Amino acid sequence: MQNRMVLGILSLCLGVLVFSLQDPLVKAVSSGYPVTQVMAIRAIVALPILIVLVQVDVGLKAVLSKRAGMLTLRAFIQFSSYTVYYLAIAALPLADAVALYFMAPLFIMAMAGPYLGERVSWKTLATVLIGLVGVLVMVRPGAGVFDWAALLSLGSAFLYGFSQLMARRIGDTESSTVMAFYQNGAYLSGAVAVAAVFHVAGITHAAHPSVEFLVRPWVWPTMPDFLKMAACGFVASAGMILLSQAYRMAPANRVATFEYTGILWSPLWGFLFFAEVPRETTVLGAALIIGAGLLALGGGRRRGAAPAAGAVSSEAA
Repeated sequence: MQNRMVLGILSLCLGVLVFSLQDPLVKAVSSGYPVTQVMAIRAIVALPILIVLVQVDVGLKAVLSKRAGMLTLRAFIQFSSYTVYYLAIAALPLADAVALYFMAPLFIMAMAGPYLGERVSWKTLATVLIGLVGVLVMVRPGAGVFDWAALLSLGSAFLYGFSQLMARRIGDTESSTVMAFYQNGAYLSGAVAVAAVFHVAGITHAAHPSVEFLVRPWVWPTMPDFLKMAACGFVASAGMILLSQAYRMAPANRVATFEYTGILWSPLWGFLFFAEVPRETTVLGAALIIGAGLLALGGGRRRGAAPAAGAVSSEAA
């Protein structure tokens, strides 16, 4: 059990680092291409990689799972999560969007009890409220600077958190590569379907950069821009597998806190590639959110944080 915990934590930290590389790549093309085109190209590039990985890991027959319905539902929840997150980073500085997204571990901790039966104390729930205070500090409602794209980042965090709880529930029978394969299929089919809806409706422009990123029509990309979108496919293949593997191997309310290692990378990418310097309120709000998560983890360790009996015993074996 202890080895699985350590491997789960290492998988998550590496997955967060890998996935963080997508943010500057997507933001770099967000002013000239639609999010649906970015996601479709990413999925097409990732598809052959994932086919090989599934074959090596469990064999392609594993894709025809008896739990295909649950895998598909989880995949489209992930599609929704990453779509709205990409829409958020089109309008927000990377540091802001990612710091708000870090409510995901707190959402995971709060939902782990009712959904998985993992033991969650009132102290853990209290840390969620501290995290929400951090959100308020960051978005500064009523200060005249609120951008509703911040709600997209929060919504993405909630959807992501729930999808990873689903990974924990079905991880006793489904491999991380199969989960990643289903996710990739949802990204491709979902992106094409959304683009088709806006094309048929004749909606091609919007005033807000997030909505513009969603409804903008597809165009033939330049080679540098195509390579940026294609690189997301390689990054996504590794990231999806590492994150799914992490939540398969370790209790969700323990491993989730290590999502916060991503705070090391986002401000760095924003500064290096977009000359973005985080505001004081961003730093303070992010500190409250991260501190809340670390308090929740520390409280869980002092209690022993054993998973609830029967709920996740098969994964813990």
